[in-house]
Amino acid sequence: MDILEILGKINKVLWGPPSLILLFGTGLFLTFVLKGLQFRRLIYAFKIGFGKEDSKDAAAEGDVSHFKALMTALAATIGNGNIAGVATALTLGGPGSIFWMWVVGLLGMATKYAEALLAVKFRLKNERGEYSSGPMYYIERGLGRRFKGLAIAFALFGAFAALGIGNSVQSNTIADITKNSFGIENWVTGLILVILVSVIIFGGIQRISTVASFFVPIMAFLYMGGAILILILNYDKIIPAFELIFYYAFHPVAAAGGFLGIAVSEAVRNGVSRGIFSNEAGLGTAALIAGNARADHPVKQALVAMTGTFIVTIVVCTMTGLTLIITGFWDPSGGLISGVAHNASLEGGALTSAAFASVLGAAGEYIVSLSVIFFGFSTIVGWYVYGEKCFEYLAGSKGIAGYRLVYILACGIGTVANLVTVWAFADMANALMMIPNLIAILLLWKVIKAETNDYFHHFYEHTKSAGPPSKPIH
Repeated sequence: MDILEILGKINKVLWGPPSLILLFGTGLFLTFVLKGLQFRRLIYAFKIGFGKEDSKDAAAEGDVSHFKALMTALAATIGNGNIAGVATALTLGGPGSIFWMWVVGLLGMATKYAEALLAVKFRLKNERGEYSSGPMYYIERGLGRRFKGLAIAFALFGAFAALGIGNSVQSNTIADITKNSFGIENWVTGLILVILVSVIIFGGIQRISTVASFFVPIMAFLYMGGAILILILNYDKIIPAFELIFYYAFHPVAAAGGFLGIAVSEAVRNGVSRGIFSNEAGLGTAALIAGNARADHPVKQALVAMTGTFIVTIVVCTMTGLTLIITGFWDPSGGLISGVAHNASLEGGALTSAAFASVLGAAGEYIVSLSVIFFGFSTIVGWYVYGEKCFEYLAGSKGIAGYRLVYILACGIGTVANLVTVWAFADMANALMMIPNLIAILLLWKVIKAETNDYFHHFYEHTKSAGPPSKPIH
């Protein structure tokens, strides 16, 4: 048995029903404890992150604004999983998987809120004068030294996951798409990436957050603009597409021709698993950057952080899903709306690219290609922050320069390497990050509840910035 087979067996266990239930259950529990705060306070959360509320914390402790912290998190989160992952969910789980992706995304907003709240509350200032935060800090400082092992486990696997799924896997995807679409050799792409990534990450959190604040809106405009144009040109198929999503969330997709059909359980499993991979709620990654935000109360950045999950899942993933359903490219038997048979050999990102091209021609293909490049590059930059925070916890600030060099090297190697094994290891590392993080969140739920009550019952009431004070959560 080779290493790939071993990792495959481990991942089947780590990403099996118990883990998915733990993720789903944590979001459901927090939604109940917080009385649906992610729904009641969503508009206010957007005001903090994108409006004048952000400027009110200019003098608060922290390194970057709420907006820049959110953009850095989105840079790492909005990745090729939103293009290829949604396509995979649809081909394996049918249109109903989008519904379950929404469910896990909406519940995941509560989990992301909890992660960010704890990150700000238990953050520390490091030797360089910047804030360090993340699950390893709220595990150790919130739960006590006896849980130190859990904190070390999270940091160890987080540092490795950043090198894999956050870096070399992304550079490999970028190299493939630039070669296929633009004829640029992999080693040339690798050299360009190494130079750009070096310039950015050696500038520290300030430069990284600034670059993220520039790239994320461009990414959104490019990809979302193409998807919206497709929906406008096929406006008469939008309602039927939603009908399919809701219907097949609770009914199996019948077999047709060579198509074997899809059970409801597959819609649930693929929607939940791909939804988690797309928004990272529960993995603890958002907490690694949230602690750098300038905030005079932990709840403020927590509210901003949860908007990221809404943007990624409810907006970006939905646009991808609707595009694939409307064009029929999710269904190899000939889409339920379009009725046109498509190439069943297409998978993931290639499927999304073909769907865009079917409506927008060559321009659609280039939109997806450029989006993959932007998404992948921003993920590399954003995940560096995650990896650095984890490594710093393990080795201290003195080892950061060495980790940066390793990270840059992994980026270059990724463009010319076969990364099947790296993918498998990264999946394992993600699961092993998730488990200690969710354990900590569940054990610290009373802290989350108390901080939320403190803000909305006292602090928020005094600011009078967004209407009447909320009743405390009992």
